[in-house]
Amino acid sequence: MARLGPIRTSAVKISVGLVTAVLGSAAVIAGLVSQRAAARVTHLWGVACLRITGVPVVVEGLGHLAEGQRYVIMANHESSLDIPVLLAALPPSLELRFLAKKSLFGIPFLGWAMTSAGFIPVDREDRSTAAATLKQTLDEVKRGGSPLVFPEETWTTDGRLLRFARGGFLVAIKSGLEILPVGLEGPRMVLPPGEGVIRPRRVAVRIGEPIATAGVGVSRLRELMRSTRCEIDRLRGPKGHVTDAEGDDSRPAGW
Repeated sequence: MARLGPIRTSAVKISVGLVTAVLGSAAVIAGLVSQRAAARVTHLWGVACLRITGVPVVVEGLGHLAEGQRYVIMANHESSLDIPVLLAALPPSLELRFLAKKSLFGIPFLGWAMTSAGFIPVDREDRSTAAATLKQTLDEVKRGGSPLVFPEETWTTDGRLLRFARGGFLVAIKSGLEILPVGLEGPRMVLPPGEGVIRPRRVAVRIGEPIATAGVGVSRLRELMRSTRCEIDRLRGPKGHVTDAEGDDSRPAGW
C-alpha cells in the first residue's frame, strides 16, 4: 500500500494543525452559543481532516438512525483517525459527546474545542474518578447529547477487539438509550497505532441496528456487552475482522 512521502506527510500534518487551530477556535466561540453549534463545528473539522489526508469514507446503515433519536454510540478503536472519521461520518444532529482520554483535553485548540462541544474526559490512570465520569456522561445525555464510547478504551494493535469496559453500558442502562453499534474498517491500515505514516485508502463506517436497553438491569450487563461486542465485530467487515484468540471470553473490564 502506497505511503505518503515525507514532504507530503509534513504538509498534511501542518495543514491539519492549521485547520485544528482555526476550527478549534471557532468551536470555542460556537460553544458560547450552544453545544449544538460547537458539535457542528467539530463535524466540519472531521470532514476537513479527511479531505486533507485524502481518505475517502463510505458510510453504510444510515437508515438505522431514527430522526430525533439519541443513542449511546459504541465503535471499535483502531487508530487516532477514528475520531475525525466518526465526526465526519455520523450526522451532526446526533450531537456527539465523545468519551476520550483526559490527555487530549490538554492539547491547544483541539482540547478547547472538545470541552466546548461537551466531550467527556476519561482518566484511565485513576479509576476512582469512574463515578464522576458516569455522572458527567448522564448529565450530557440530559442536555441532549449522544455519548460516543470506544468500549475497548484504547487502540487494538493486532486487529483483534480488546475486552470491553463496562462504563458505556452502564450509561446506556441508566439512561435507557439504545446502543448504536458502529464498525470501523480501514483506519488501522491508513494510520497504524504508534506510526506517523499515512497510507491513504478507503475507510468504511458501518452502522448497525440499535440495541434496546429499556428494562435491562445491571444483572444482564455481561449479556449486553457480549451481544454488542459480537455486533461491532461483525460490522467491521471481512477485511477489518480478526478473530479472537481461542479461549478469549471477553470479560468486562474498566470503569
